[in-house]
Amino acid sequence: MYKLIAIDMDGTLLNDQHHVTPGVKAALQEAKAAGVTVVLCTGRPLGGVTRYLKELELTDEDDYVIAYNGSLVQNTHTNENVVSLTLHYDDLLELSATAEALQTPMHFFDQAKLYTFNKDVSPYTIYESYVTQVPLSFRTKEELDKDIVIPKVMFIDEPNRLEETKAAIPASLKERYEMVQSAPFFLEILHPEASKGNAVKQLAGKLGITREEVMCIGDNGNDLSMIQFAGCGVAMENAIPELKEAADYITKSNNEDGVAHAIRMNVLN
Repeated sequence: MYKLIAIDMDGTLLNDQHHVTPGVKAALQEAKAAGVTVVLCTGRPLGGVTRYLKELELTDEDDYVIAYNGSLVQNTHTNENVVSLTLHYDDLLELSATAEALQTPMHFFDQAKLYTFNKDVSPYTIYESYVTQVPLSFRTKEELDKDIVIPKVMFIDEPNRLEETKAAIPASLKERYEMVQSAPFFLEILHPEASKGNAVKQLAGKLGITREEVMCIGDNGNDLSMIQFAGCGVAMENAIPELKEAADYITKSNNEDGVAHAIRMNVLN
């Protein structure tokens, strides 16, 4: 039996209106009642997950969340960090210089806010702030606290422009950081050891759960590492082709209670 289910949020747990449907909520509650550890595993900042954790009643003593694409694993009851992998001010300056050279907008997070150096704020930065409900602040490099702790940096642009940016990023940077695409317009840049797959692996180890007892569900490129790690990797029907190819099972779409379907077929059945 699967003892841990790690679930991506946008495009997976949430429908296109960013809601958890009653059918999905019921399946999660049944799985938890059966003794399964249910973990939201998302690229979102912690502040963009909190209301869903409360809605789904995932704040008990043995509940955990994975945020910032695996940069943070935290107990949702005690707020104790299991994993915390971050970038710092010098990383930010180097990545900002690269973004400027490639004429690509950029934003980044600390534990509380979303920041941008761009006076002309990108619509994708505004979108990120709106969807995650994390406050947005414009700062110059000189105004920013040099002790800032940064879970992730994001290059953001129109999909065709972002593809050009990805191709032009120096190989030395690609070797030093983990880079994953979470949407056609978002390229996320993380600590080199940060990934959803590594976060799930670390949490499973802490809980004494084997790889074969883990099921992971996702839809996009940033979910690939956890799909590859899982004993059962589940791709949504709306997932990108690469994820479907790597998955062991393809469920229904995020607008058809795909998460509930996967849990009922593979865990509760």
